[in-house]
Amino acid sequence: MTDASPVTPGDGPPTDTAALATAATDAVAGTGTDADTGGGRRGARLVVTRSTTVLAAVFVLAALVLPNAGVPLSLGAFLRIPVEGLVVVALLLVLPGTPRTVLAALFGAVLGVLTVVKIVDFGFYSVLVRPFDLVRDWSLFADGYGFVRDSFGQLGAVGAATAAVVLAVGVPVLMTLAALRLARVVRRHRRPAAGTAGALAAAWVVCAVFGAQLVPGAPVAASSAAGLAYGRTLQVRDGLRDRQVFAGEAAVDAFKEADTDRLLSGLRGKDVIVSFVESYGRSAVEDPEISPRVDAALAAGTERLNAAGYASRSGWLTSPTAGGGSWLAQATLLSGLWIDNQQRFNDLVTSDRLTLTSAFKKADWRTVGVMPGITAAWPEGSFYGYDQVYDSRKLGYKGPSFGWSPMPDQYTLATFQRAERGRTDRPPLMAAIPLTSSHAPWVPLPRSVDWHEVGDGSIYGPMEAAGKNIDDVWPDPHKIRAEYAKSVEYSLDTLVSYVEKYGDDNLVLVFLGDHQPVPVVTGAGAGRDVPITIVARDPAVLNRIAGWGWQDGLKPSPQSPVWRMDAFRDRFLTAFGTPGAAARSRH
Repeated sequence: MTDASPVTPGDGPPTDTAALATAATDAVAGTGTDADTGGGRRGARLVVTRSTTVLAAVFVLAALVLPNAGVPLSLGAFLRIPVEGLVVVALLLVLPGTPRTVLAALFGAVLGVLTVVKIVDFGFYSVLVRPFDLVRDWSLFADGYGFVRDSFGQLGAVGAATAAVVLAVGVPVLMTLAALRLARVVRRHRRPAAGTAGALAAAWVVCAVFGAQLVPGAPVAASSAAGLAYGRTLQVRDGLRDRQVFAGEAAVDAFKEADTDRLLSGLRGKDVIVSFVESYGRSAVEDPEISPRVDAALAAGTERLNAAGYASRSGWLTSPTAGGGSWLAQATLLSGLWIDNQQRFNDLVTSDRLTLTSAFKKADWRTVGVMPGITAAWPEGSFYGYDQVYDSRKLGYKGPSFGWSPMPDQYTLATFQRAERGRTDRPPLMAAIPLTSSHAPWVPLPRSVDWHEVGDGSIYGPMEAAGKNIDDVWPDPHKIRAEYAKSVEYSLDTLVSYVEKYGDDNLVLVFLGDHQPVPVVTGAGAGRDVPITIVARDPAVLNRIAGWGWQDGLKPSPQSPVWRMDAFRDRFLTAFGTPGAAARSRH
């Protein structure tokens, strides 16, 4: 529908439309006298008015039918009939002046907010493979800003933040103005508005009955705005309730009061390293475009470790997150609780939950956290029970960062060896070491050097300078996947090389992926499984997990069992403890 009148204080059309049409025609044709210039201005104003009305209608309609994240954005996805628009038009036709204006303004504001939420959802799905959580995800914007800054520079981060603020404020304001304008059009043209709405309502019913779709997942009889509003209402309710649910889950802990002499008795005298390989997911070993390179590294690594006297077994864990949120996966594995959102994480780290690291500390291991990705104060470290935390500021690195990764994995492990494991006057160690070289954007990448050449990291300067640029890789998904595969290969090779160089009879290495990479790498529907492997030279260690059904070697088979990541803590403590360690707590 269009607005047939220029912007005037009154409700009705101009009193002399014939004269206006003549004046407009003369203006276009270049005829008329100076006295006709007023008519020309009115004609131009009419064109502007009608164009603005059309733009307002397109803006509101596009917002109403904008598909939810997960539906491909195409022309067919927008060729739909929004039931919300029909209902609002019907109400505008029957309501008097002030209530009609209030309804239009409220509708526009709510639709604007929902549109912003949909746009944010597209961003969350492209990274975290899930929608934005209105209750628990606000802190992630700061993390997103840090990632953009570290990957694209300060200017890029400021530009992205500015665009986000303009979007969050501008869309609701413009949507409100557009809705108010269309309400005036409906008021002035009641009969054609009613006829058009009635015809579209009949078409909506027919399409709904037959389930018509031009694009899979986007019904022609659309109700996506109403569905989104309802779904987010339930999401807010569930988010507020989740704290109570989580408190109940955390109250159950079979090992909280475990006897110290029985806790981890099967690993006495061993140095245990738990290493999280960033973005190392199931797609890395099974996706045909990625897996050839990674599988070759796993096969070669298995042979190299066997030659050095080590054996290994591998299985699958299901991560609570995908695309990002490494700290949620690490908290899940170490705490034995399902930590799939920031609210649960915040509640966890203020509790007294027994973590895998604090269990080792309780059993008289020295516990160390080597955290190259932590660049500021990290109070959560005390919750995990670390005797010592090495963040990026304490690792002494003098080289360049590689994309987001503050330092290469080989430097991280070499520094850990120098500062902790290479010492002779120490108790057995338990170390948690997240590796960051396989973190997006995967360019530029370091290369392996002799362990004696690592030094303070200065050797990596020329590598970073000669590496690939993010602008040359990220426009092409195939190049992104290739660089991702190279980064995982580098991290895996570094771990194997570390065991070869510094391993002994008392080393036990547990390494796993924290989550799958972003969807541009995995594609849609990739799942959240990640590989996990235990490496040891002492046969007694792997004999303890013989009943787990894991695959020999560094690569789990498709038939290997899949556990939720929160199940690992209890299974590990059970396998490597003296039977009955948790009996008192269970009773």
